[in-house]
Amino acid sequence: MDASTFHVPRPSEEAGRLNVSFEFFPPKTEAMEETLWRSIERLKPLAPAFVSVTYGAGGSTRERTHATIARLLAETELKPAAHLTCVAASKAEVDGVVRAYRDAGIRHIVALRGDPANGAGCAYAPHPEGYKNAAALVEAIARSGDFEISVAAYPEKHPESPSIAADIDMLKRKVDAGADRAITQFFFENDAFERYVERVRAAGIAIPIVPGIVPVHSFKQTSAFAARCGASVPGWLAKRFEGLEDDPTTRQLVAAAVCAEQVLDLVDRGIVDFHFYTMNRADLVYAICHLLGVRPAKTPELVSQE
Repeated sequence: MDASTFHVPRPSEEAGRLNVSFEFFPPKTEAMEETLWRSIERLKPLAPAFVSVTYGAGGSTRERTHATIARLLAETELKPAAHLTCVAASKAEVDGVVRAYRDAGIRHIVALRGDPANGAGCAYAPHPEGYKNAAALVEAIARSGDFEISVAAYPEKHPESPSIAADIDMLKRKVDAGADRAITQFFFENDAFERYVERVRAAGIAIPIVPGIVPVHSFKQTSAFAARCGASVPGWLAKRFEGLEDDPTTRQLVAAAVCAEQVLDLVDRGIVDFHFYTMNRADLVYAICHLLGVRPAKTPELVSQE
């Protein structure tokens, strides 16, 4: 994507065949739960390929994640994917969660090593009786039943990794263990994503690499989050949001245009699958999907019998 110019997003001929998925996080309060379910109801008509629900470090949101997934299964026709990490948990505990997911009817798990229990930036130490990394976790899930398994990928490398080459080696280990799909950390430079995919393919990895897309609800918050997870924030992006800290209406319009521009550029490069980090806020994601041509299925008009 050319960072020096700003193109108004245009309808894409390819947009009709785009596949989207959405990520949510389990609510901590009743008010947050209402917000979550309003978001789910808002995005549900877009018929996502799946919706994922995150899982806190050390299983800190385990019960809430499971409750959200159970409600998705009971009250919607959406296909839920449950996150699972191996942080601060024994193999027996993790295996128990996998069995509980299977018994609940879940057939898709997003398998992640997870952030250190003390928070991102701290040194990671495997549980002495746990799975040591994501590859070992994937292998265990693959042994446990008929699950679709998604894993993480890092176009700009994981912040703890010594190099992108080391990251790609870990991705290959996850694929060899049974991963079906990789979803990337969010990014803003499409050239970096394209270079990464080229290196992944050169390493003999053939599974889909789905770009993770984050709409910028708040530039300040997104920048802070990016710093923690190793995603770069280019100067041109900062300029787009300059002076909009106290202007949420304009900020949201700019955010929708910027995000749609990024995705349409990826469509032009042959990408058709996209995973949106919704932050449990639907309106901006819905607007972006509309710009991309991802719309609710039209209800056939009733023909008068008179």
